[in-house]
Amino acid sequence: MARIRRLMTLEDWEDALRGSKDKPLLVFKHSTQCSVSAGAHEEWLNYTADAGTDAVDYAIVHVIEERPVSNAIAESLGVTHKSPQVILVRDGKAVWDESHWRITYDFFRERLGEPKAG
Repeated sequence: MARIRRLMTLEDWEDALRGSKDKPLLVFKHSTQCSVSAGAHEEWLNYTADAGTDAVDYAIVHVIEERPVSNAIAESLGVTHKSPQVILVRDGKAVWDESHWRITYDFFRERLGEPKAG
């Protein structure tokens, strides 16, 4: 099972962003008050439960509770904020992002590969 880091402070985000130079980072921007986000969050959790820990680091930010962090992610990556939203970050830059109903287990398999439980 992959470890998911919750980004609660700007320092958490800056540290995760720096880490993307060594390993890609997949950030999930989650609204805890949105049913669409709840469905995407479930898909995300199912994928990360099956995923190994080698290929990608995983992080989540709750966009309402940690609004400054969510805004900093959008600003530093130059990606328009959406929620739910996933953003793949490599070398401090957004490689791709997707939002809403497109965030599914199959989408993660397409973009990140078949999970390797272990």
